[in-house]
Amino acid sequence: MTSLAHTKPAIAPAPLQQSFASHLPQLQSLAIQIQHNLEHQHRWADLHVHTHSPLTNEPLPRPLVSGLPPQRIYIHPDEQVELLKEADRRRKADRTAAEGAGLQVKAEPEREWILPTRLNEKWTLRRLAEVFDAITFVPPAPDTAADTPDRPENPWRTTKRVLLGTADSDSTVVYYIVHDGVVKPRQN
Repeated sequence: MTSLAHTKPAIAPAPLQQSFASHLPQLQSLAIQIQHNLEHQHRWADLHVHTHSPLTNEPLPRPLVSGLPPQRIYIHPDEQVELLKEADRRRKADRTAAEGAGLQVKAEPEREWILPTRLNEKWTLRRLAEVFDAITFVPPAPDTAADTPDRPENPWRTTKRVLLGTADSDSTVVYYIVHDGVVKPRQN
């Protein structure tokens, strides 16, 4: 009879395995696939996989990715109007600008949530609402304190949003913006 004192300790799971313990392996690999696609195909920076809600610290319905895109993903229509007005004011104030130069409108990129999905999944409003209920307006930056306010710095960002990253069986990934609620349509 062996004593428990003489048994070898169990091997501790790696940190990545510990953080994914509450999610299925196929959801874990999907999140990593989307993270890889954003980093290497779309040049996103500061990408992280989240397994727990920044609001409640409970496990998320599924792993989410967050990161910083190379350029702004979505500009609210009212913000776009203000940016165009400001660019026009700057152009008129700077008379040394070349004739015929177009307006330079630049909105700084913002951190975004990405919801990894498979093309063959069926999504309902209830499932999307569970995701939106568990996230903040803007993903927390990894170097910020946990008590950072939930509200975004951008006053035009009035609803939560995720980038739905949908992967097909051939590894093709497409991205769609999904807002939590009604958003003013863009002007053409």
